[in-house]
Amino acid sequence: MKISKYLHSCLLFELDNYQLLFDPGKFSFIEGLVTPQMFTEVKSIVITHIHPDHFDIDILKSIVELSGAEVITNTQVGKELEKINLKYTLLEEGTHKAGPFKLQAFPVKHELILDNPLPQMTGFLINNKVLHPVDSMEDKLLNFKAIELLIMVSMAPFANEPTIAAFADELHPKQILPVHDGYAKEFLILQRYGAYKKHFDKQGIKFHEIYKVGDGISL
Repeated sequence: MKISKYLHSCLLFELDNYQLLFDPGKFSFIEGLVTPQMFTEVKSIVITHIHPDHFDIDILKSIVELSGAEVITNTQVGKELEKINLKYTLLEEGTHKAGPFKLQAFPVKHELILDNPLPQMTGFLINNKVLHPVDSMEDKLLNFKAIELLIMVSMAPFANEPTIAAFADELHPKQILPVHDGYAKEFLILQRYGAYKKHFDKQGIKFHEIYKVGDGISL
């Protein structure tokens, strides 16, 4: 399984010539470094929640028109898609097969944001190897202790580094792929990822300093 990052929280999973895309939101596309044309071979697209850094209806529509991909999402996002007659598969809890990918979906609580209502959000376990809690660090996620890979928020208005690191320390995955960094300058990302790497090295956890368009890892 190959996982490539396309800025912020946009992730491309590839296995057996099948492409699965997570959260092609506005933050990834706003500077033109990432375009819908990069995803013409995508077969399925997962939208985890309605926040614009994870979901942009015009970008999503463009990718679907280019690729013919299935959209997988929850009720709140689905209501927006219905307004433009964009078909989707409803997945909020339970298991769904997308080609060679087994998606185990479950509701997760978004961390608090100042004066902002909490969205409906769906977390995922992918092929029993990758935990994608999206923008959540709730206690029930600790049921996935020692998972192979954690997709980890690295910086956000709803969390600080000590809180993020403490959650990951307790979950203690074998590896971490950081996301949610699309609004930071490169020098800051490099500095903070260096700090994370130093911290997680002490815990015996491999932290991947991945942030450039198309860079990724293989499991």
